[in-house]
Amino acid sequence: MSQQFEPHQSDHRYARQRILPMIGPDGQNQIQRGRVAILGIGALGTHAADALTRAGVGFIRLVDRDVPELSNLQRQVLFDTADVENGIPKAAAAAERLRSVNPEIQIEPVVTDINPTNIERLINDVDLVIDGSDNFELRYLLNDAAVKLNKPWLYGGVISTHGMSMLVRPGESPCLRCIFPDAPAPGDAPTCDTAGVLGPAVAMVAAIQSSEAIKFLSGRIDALNDALTMLDIWEMTFRQVDLGDRDPNCPACGKNQYDFLDRQAPRQTTDLCGSDSIQIMIDPAPTLSLGDLADRLREAGSVSHNNYLLRFTTNGYQLTVFPDGRAIIKGTTDPAEARSIYSRYIGM
Repeated sequence: MSQQFEPHQSDHRYARQRILPMIGPDGQNQIQRGRVAILGIGALGTHAADALTRAGVGFIRLVDRDVPELSNLQRQVLFDTADVENGIPKAAAAAERLRSVNPEIQIEPVVTDINPTNIERLINDVDLVIDGSDNFELRYLLNDAAVKLNKPWLYGGVISTHGMSMLVRPGESPCLRCIFPDAPAPGDAPTCDTAGVLGPAVAMVAAIQSSEAIKFLSGRIDALNDALTMLDIWEMTFRQVDLGDRDPNCPACGKNQYDFLDRQAPRQTTDLCGSDSIQIMIDPAPTLSLGDLADRLREAGSVSHNNYLLRFTTNGYQLTVFPDGRAIIKGTTDPAEARSIYSRYIGM
């Protein structure tokens, strides 16, 4: 539960935002009643979560499957070196930092892999969803779920020095599949691991997402941007593309055909962007005792654990194991090898 404050304290905290004529007291009150889910607490997600926490959004759900790495600190603003060393999941570490920024609001961390079996539950009770993901599969899954549940969401993507963002309002604006009918095939699109990413480009795109979120939550629907915004911060170019009308033949918003959402079981292995790691999923998910597992693994390598995860290092591999059986195998990009390592030490 969020801590209760006297009204004058809240007034002072948001005073500079409240006096903006486009927001005003009524708009600020609406923001404070607003509910947002941020899917992916990486580069875009940390910037957006920080901005919306400071703006006073009443409830923010932070959803992420991963733990911070040293290479994240260049652009993921809610983490520090201690978070990397302690192995606290991103959602939990970000929530702790944000509560210290604004204890008046409710922050809910959810450490999980987002997939077709849980995404509707994760976004069903919020007003707006922000895309902080690093892969196209999750964005198309989010688009399906948001269209089905009539939840507006803010797409964002950054690679190298350029990025883009757009607001999807189901039933009123084109959805992701109207504009980009098919996800890029594996290997066709650059990733942060192959092309890199400039931190200020992330900050720019997240600022656009956050600004649109504040407009929406404060009730300023008339001020929302209906275009696809594209930028390159290195070249200092900025343009907007008119998206036109919804496509009546769109599988998602035109025909209510949810190809990504209807994949009922999550994929067993996923290559994680930006690291030599493979994620292993178990379906149905078991319930692991991390303490018992740590005891079994001590003779085979170095092991530590907390309430959120277990970290085990052996023979050049690092396994990060979660209570639901999910694991991140660092030290390989071969799914077959990752499954073999999981089976050898955890069991499958």
